[in-house]
Amino acid sequence: MATLIAVNVGMPKDVPWHGRTVRTGVYKQPVSGPRMVRRLNIDGDGQGDLGGHGGEMRAVLVYQLDSYRFWSAELGRDDLTPGSFGENFTVDGLPDDEVCIGDRYRVGGALLEVSQPRVTCYRVGLRLNEPRMAALLVAHHRPGFYLRVIEEGEVEAGQQIVKVSTGPEAMTVEEIDSVLYLPGHTRDQVRRALRIPALSPGWQGSMRDLLEQADKGAAVSSGSAGLTTASSVPPPAWSGFRPLTVTDVYPESENVISLRLAAADGSALPAALPGQFLTVRLRTAADETPLIRSYSLSGRPGTGTYRISVKAEPHGLASTYVRSRVRAGDSLDFAAPRGTFCLPRGDTPVVLVSAGIGATPVLAMLHALADASPSRQVWWLHAARNGREHSFAQEVRDVLALMDNARSVVYYSRPDATDEPGKDYSEAGRISSERITALGLPADADAYICGPVAFMDGMTDALVKAGLRPSRVHTENFSGGPSLTPGIKGAPPARAPHRPEGAAGTGPSVSFARSGLTVPWDDRDSLLELAEACDVPVQWSCRTGVCHTCELAMMSGAVDYSPDPVEPPGEGNILICCSRPAQDVVLDL
Repeated sequence: MATLIAVNVGMPKDVPWHGRTVRTGVYKQPVSGPRMVRRLNIDGDGQGDLGGHGGEMRAVLVYQLDSYRFWSAELGRDDLTPGSFGENFTVDGLPDDEVCIGDRYRVGGALLEVSQPRVTCYRVGLRLNEPRMAALLVAHHRPGFYLRVIEEGEVEAGQQIVKVSTGPEAMTVEEIDSVLYLPGHTRDQVRRALRIPALSPGWQGSMRDLLEQADKGAAVSSGSAGLTTASSVPPPAWSGFRPLTVTDVYPESENVISLRLAAADGSALPAALPGQFLTVRLRTAADETPLIRSYSLSGRPGTGTYRISVKAEPHGLASTYVRSRVRAGDSLDFAAPRGTFCLPRGDTPVVLVSAGIGATPVLAMLHALADASPSRQVWWLHAARNGREHSFAQEVRDVLALMDNARSVVYYSRPDATDEPGKDYSEAGRISSERITALGLPADADAYICGPVAFMDGMTDALVKAGLRPSRVHTENFSGGPSLTPGIKGAPPARAPHRPEGAAGTGPSVSFARSGLTVPWDDRDSLLELAEACDVPVQWSCRTGVCHTCELAMMSGAVDYSPDPVEPPGEGNILICCSRPAQDVVLDL
């Protein structure tokens, strides 16, 4: 029978780390006497980042004495004491390869249920002064696990841990952790995991993502598709950059032009997913660093050619070059179509929402819907200033006319006197939450939004208030997504991406395509650290190649890893948290 060796608690505190301050509750200490275990945590305990820790499904973290002995030998440490791994319960027994998701245990007056393995996080490495720790826990199959509180009650060190019932499917903590984080699992394992009601919603979502990829024909041996959307799309059609011929250049509105692109040899270009983008390398002068920019594909998918559309920006180097210099017959270098803002197959209603040049990826989706699902319910919601700046207006009307169940609502914030209501636009004024609610959108719709950041944030809130599930609302940010820096306290105000401070590096060039920034490598520990030094928005969690939060597309180049990822990223992608450039690289960041 297992025994509760120690009850460990600790309130969040501020800890210096890499020149920043981390708010964390990972520093737990044993307490004597009884402690009340409540629905969300133990009396005297707290979490610094409720996005990744704590809450009803992660109320109590458990770690085992056997794992303490293992790590003492593996790491050569004699200073590991109860609470060192951030756990609430240090136990003798309950190994990860025997405890199952859904198992219930009685400890003192509390009834507890196993809900999920420990979430990989850099903060356990911070606590142990071992940056590799998040990866080591997974690689050595010793994550520990969380408990949900079924019945609140007092517990105390020394008490017996009595098993009350076994979870359905008898799927151990080690097995389900390996399904998500390691290669080699099967579709049957994923389905078994989804049949366990006790499994936390977050892990259920990851399992559903894995199963969805399997249903699309992807191999189910990779867990990374359950961790990030970056692994959920097919690999790029070609590596690096290849020349494409500009066959036509024409205006779409007062401030937008389109470029039609074809293969130099006349062969059909590989099909792209509706919503994906192209990255172009513009060599403005022989002695200047090329401009790297990404533009959404705006044309009808599957035609054997591509179309991108470029908005003229007042001080935009790339858009000025394209408008003033690029002509039909020119050759430009492009990376293969990439991106995860894609329209999947299905029959649920679709809501396409855009503002200005944000129409480009959702227009490709509209074309795809008209070709493959003309009877599918589709809503086209677009915001423009007026008719002069309303790109693709007639093209959208023509496509919508081919569909049986499509509705269009166009909003002009400042219509000109020549703009006709009911013909050129539907409503004057800005699109708003109240107007979205009044439309009566179907609650089971999938929504795709593209436009300025403030517009996407507002539309996301509006659609959720109108009844759509947050998980069904998707956004595409031309300049990259928001940062995700768990636990970092008091982050400075966002700055435009810039060169890092100090002397310039002498290594390979690193291009952040969405940020429009190219800098030389300066021998940091990782590409993630370089991006942070440049204030390029980044997303990360483990910083050791486990969680795939930082996975993104690499348009060209090669990297070396240190440490090696627990599971490699998808083809054409890299993990920036543990990679360094081996040659010039272009990143989707």
